[in-house]
Amino acid sequence: MKKISILGSTGSIGMQALEVVRNNKDKFKIEALAINTSIDMLKKQILEFRPRVVAVYNEGKAKELKEILPNEVDVDIYSGMEGLKTIASLESVDIVLTALVGMIGLIPTLEAIKYKKTIALANKETLVTAGKLVMNEAKKMGVKILPVDSEHSAIFQCLNGESNKEIEKIILTASGGPFRNKTKEQLIDITKNEALKHPNWSMGRKISIDSATLMNKGLEVIEAKWLFGVEASDIDVLVHPQSIVHSMVQFIDGSVIAQLGNTDMKLPIQYALSYPNRIYNDYERLDLAKLSSLTFEKPDSDTFPCLKLAYECLEKGGTYSTVLNAANEILVSEFLNDKIKFYDIPMYIERALEKHSIIEEPTLEEILHIDNWSREFIKESMK
Repeated sequence: MKKISILGSTGSIGMQALEVVRNNKDKFKIEALAINTSIDMLKKQILEFRPRVVAVYNEGKAKELKEILPNEVDVDIYSGMEGLKTIASLESVDIVLTALVGMIGLIPTLEAIKYKKTIALANKETLVTAGKLVMNEAKKMGVKILPVDSEHSAIFQCLNGESNKEIEKIILTASGGPFRNKTKEQLIDITKNEALKHPNWSMGRKISIDSATLMNKGLEVIEAKWLFGVEASDIDVLVHPQSIVHSMVQFIDGSVIAQLGNTDMKLPIQYALSYPNRIYNDYERLDLAKLSSLTFEKPDSDTFPCLKLAYECLEKGGTYSTVLNAANEILVSEFLNDKIKFYDIPMYIERALEKHSIIEEPTLEEILHIDNWSREFIKESMK
């Protein structure tokens, strides 16, 4: 019986993780849950899964939660960043699923590593902003970081029994998002509602916009560098609109190993939670005979410049990726609020990168400072 903490239990990944737990009550127990603000949904989760501890990042909402819970419910409620750190470091917890969206996930993830918890990582910003720092801490503490993203889970599975030293290429696949084969001219006045319509995956709003700009794939390239110890030149991206091949590894002997599956995030979530074992489920099986074809093409980095910006940041190193991530978070929010246009996202990111003075080996405090600088720079630029 693995005891689990979920950071971000009311988001897309968190709710699908709870479904995995619901289907495997003999194998997993929810020990703790943490969210940002969605207390009505958290209340339902508390009543069903009976965690010992919960945290609500928004302190006002944490107080509201205490008022709406039935008196007979015995649960400790924490708030703020200290609350998230508490959920990440409980002594009774075996594995921490970090599924918070954005930079907010970094500090709790480091706290979980400090207390030697296995990390099921669904918060890509953690490695994008502080990859070297996080991986060094994980190595020092002997902590496993198990990827939850379908692409990184695929690579992780392809590398089972293989040596990382024998990797020639990591090939990340991308669906191409809702705007594959569109031209720049067609995308200039695209709306958020059009951008949110992902053709294959059901995802949260932020990641859906990142998928539309291909920034999501850029962030995954950076994440792959830290997870698997490869260089930017060793990571390729291929657009695969069917989203059946989740990613591949090419080895030094020319062999290519791929992981295939239906477009269901519960599969990589379950694998991360059950690792090193696989457990049965009754999800729909992949029927290869029904597939007419599997196609691959190179991404159009001119029409989708965010991918190119991510590669540039990875090659420059240091705090460039921190600037990229922070700027993107603010700009996606502004796009979702109808304040800016689609191509304003890469334009403002590029401005922030041009103004940034790199720190080669940043501390956590310096990473947090640069993150804040980037956000403030974007806000001022948009004025």
